[in-house]
Amino acid sequence: MSHTAQTTDRPLRTLVLGGARSGKSAFAEQLVASEAVRYIATAIADPADPADTDFAERLAAHRARRPADWTIVEGDPVAALADTAPATLIDDLGTWLTARLDARAAWESPRGTVTPDLDALVSAVAGYEGRLIVVSPEVGLGVIPATVSGRLFRDELGTLNQRIAAVCDEVFLVVAGQAVRIKPDRASASAAALSDAAATTTTVAVAAAAAAHATSASGEVLDAAASTLGSAETAAPGAVGDVSGTATVAAVGESAAGVGAAATAADLVAEGEQAVSGAETPVAAVLAGSGALDGSGAAAGVADSADTVAVGVAAGADSASANEKPVLTKPARISFGTVPGPDAVVRAVAEARQLQLTKPGGALGRLEKLANWVAACQGECPPRQFERARVVVFAGDHGVAQHGVSAYPSEVTGQMVANFLHGGAAVNVLARLADATVRVEDIAVAGDTAPEISRHKVRKSSGSIDREDALSEAEVQAALTAGATIADEEIDSGADLLIAGDMGIGNTTPATVLIAAITDTEPVIAVGRGTGVDDAGWIRKTAAIRDAMWRARPVVKDPVALLRTASGADFAAMAGFLARAAARRTPVILDGVVVTAAALVADQLSPGARAWWVAGHRSSEPSHTIALQRLDLEPLVDMGMRLGEGSGAVTALPLLRAAVATLAEMATFAEAGVSTADAETPGA
Repeated sequence: MSHTAQTTDRPLRTLVLGGARSGKSAFAEQLVASEAVRYIATAIADPADPADTDFAERLAAHRARRPADWTIVEGDPVAALADTAPATLIDDLGTWLTARLDARAAWESPRGTVTPDLDALVSAVAGYEGRLIVVSPEVGLGVIPATVSGRLFRDELGTLNQRIAAVCDEVFLVVAGQAVRIKPDRASASAAALSDAAATTTTVAVAAAAAAHATSASGEVLDAAASTLGSAETAAPGAVGDVSGTATVAAVGESAAGVGAAATAADLVAEGEQAVSGAETPVAAVLAGSGALDGSGAAAGVADSADTVAVGVAAGADSASANEKPVLTKPARISFGTVPGPDAVVRAVAEARQLQLTKPGGALGRLEKLANWVAACQGECPPRQFERARVVVFAGDHGVAQHGVSAYPSEVTGQMVANFLHGGAAVNVLARLADATVRVEDIAVAGDTAPEISRHKVRKSSGSIDREDALSEAEVQAALTAGATIADEEIDSGADLLIAGDMGIGNTTPATVLIAAITDTEPVIAVGRGTGVDDAGWIRKTAAIRDAMWRARPVVKDPVALLRTASGADFAAMAGFLARAAARRTPVILDGVVVTAAALVADQLSPGARAWWVAGHRSSEPSHTIALQRLDLEPLVDMGMRLGEGSGAVTALPLLRAAVATLAEMATFAEAGVSTADAETPGA
């Protein structure tokens, strides 16, 4: 949204553009699906033309899709906008413009005849104080006859769309049912962006050529690069980027020969991304079939194996390249689905065994329920003691930390990552005590880290979510894939219990945004002190969370889009990690507010995943309790901890081990020769 909209309480205004049958109306309706909506329908069937059954059928389909509790207004939106409503949806401006041209008999009049009508509508939209969604056909994406009237309609509609877009806080373009945000952040169609497009294309061409040369690529790769760039240059004037959401410029990735030059080229391409691509996907896309990047490391769990995501260093690459800027392929969708719960039959067997052990039933309290849960997860009773408990700390920086929301500078993230590697952090100490081992992964640390922990690095720091998306579409898919891959690596290596930890200055801000957005909680109720900010810092943090929540609101029902918009690469990776662990039937101890925020999204990605998790502790952050209540999880310990790292979960691990030991190792009444409560007493 615009800076003005971000720093005030004015509700969001959204413009949704798309061609005929693009799905723009359905998408717009989803944006306000959970609200009380006033629907302003600009299309009204003409009673004088009953033969137009197709138009009547279209109107009927739209009416059938609207919830019954929506208020329907058919007619001129200018008059309707004089009164506010909780949420207003106008659909669409094409039919409204047609009606205005009809009313003024202006189909063969000079351009500008309907300008007073346009002025009135733009003024009404700009001054409207409530939530407003406006749907309009995008010029060039529909069939308009090449006549005087057709050209007039095209020109007037183009002018109207531009003026409405200018006063809206965000604009979506819907193509084939897929929505791409084109304002704000990625491609505001400003004169500066348009004037810089040619220069940027030239820069990218040099970058692509340098990358291709560095990899000693064949002439075919260079030809492919030239062809791709050429197709971008011949796009329609004024079109910035590819409306379908695919990248318009390709950059060749690293190989073992020529890492330095290739990385430099990738950096140049990335620098030109915002000016060249108006879509959500990054410009740095791998040339199809070039073989420049090895996507094998990201193949697990990807729905379409042909569209794999290459993250970090390709297998076998020179270790010196590990800290270079990651190069991503075009977005690939990782697949998550519903997860069946732990074995209910085994749980029942465990519950029966509890009654046979040498204790009164229920005397061990929650230890008994925990033991039964572990048995159900493992699919056997008595359960096995955990042999390889594994902590994975996901590290990442966040752009919002640059705006005063944390008591510590972002440099601390990289310094703490080094501390993890040397075994000096709290989570290392607690893990040694609990017989667990620690792994740290750099997902989005702003600085360079050791090559062995940056194989899955997605980017350097995520975007500042109060004013821009955290990730591009390719990056969120890469991060989800990275998390799932890490879970697979650990489970395949024998891990029988997983713990996700976090490290990132400023990460409680996106955590609170995710939790408050998903649970529909007011920011002031959810915001905590994080690393210990003072009152002024708390106010800045609350404002940032409020603005980020406004940006997240339209996508709150879409977990992947929510991660892209309002989280960070580390959160997306944790969500992928937790979802994949559940799919692999591996129990997880959740840590504090950051991990639990990722868990909320993971449970949306994989419904039922929460059954495979237990809450290790309750953080002192207010939003953590809100998230635990939504997941219906009761923490094992409540000690006022707020460190993160996985420290709270590791502190709870001995309790889980104790639960397993009691169910597996205690003697039964029969084995110990101890009488049960219902045994007959002598002489009875």
